[in-house]
Amino acid sequence: MPHDGHDHDHGHDHAHGHNHPHDPIEVAEGAGEYEIMVHAIKELLIEKGVITGDDIRKTLEFMDTRTPALGAQVVARAWTDPEFRKRLLADGTAAVGEMGIPMGDAELIVVENSKDVHNVVVCTLCSCYPRTVLGLPPDWYKSRSYRSRVVAEPRAVLREFGTEVPDSVTVRTHDSNADMRYLVLPERPAGTEGWSADKLAAIVTRDCMVGVALPKAG
Repeated sequence: MPHDGHDHDHGHDHAHGHNHPHDPIEVAEGAGEYEIMVHAIKELLIEKGVITGDDIRKTLEFMDTRTPALGAQVVARAWTDPEFRKRLLADGTAAVGEMGIPMGDAELIVVENSKDVHNVVVCTLCSCYPRTVLGLPPDWYKSRSYRSRVVAEPRAVLREFGTEVPDSVTVRTHDSNADMRYLVLPERPAGTEGWSADKLAAIVTRDCMVGVALPKAG
């Protein structure tokens, strides 16, 4: 199954050969097997004229503008705007689009925590993640340990993040893939009544929106 892939057809005629000079993509020293593979695929796509080094540069520059602060703004709006919250839970892709956040080819599904249910997000195959909403995934999210254990023993993994979920609360693990990304809408903490959206957004962390942490009022 492809992950985070995009097909680009720029109408190139490849019969003339593949002489597309470009600066080689450098691989960091100590890069892992998958990182080396990704770089090799990029080089091959550039060599065949499917994409250009400039395409990659623009994509990386765009991703540099993506941070968890965007997701925090989405959560804060959902906490303060009941109608937006309904739209967000019904169609996450369209709702974040209202805030100028594109999802590209992936569908965003927003799952809501409550007093009865706690949600946590993973990608068991690789590292599919709502990058346009949260930025790049943390290393622990991509680790084999997290990807395997959060499915088999989610409460134990949550405890390691300092999040204790009572036995009376159902823990649901959501597996992201190339077509779907998940975002957790945390419960709004008690004691935040009357707070502005900006003040609420400041207590919403990336880990809260992955589901391994809870927002705290103080």
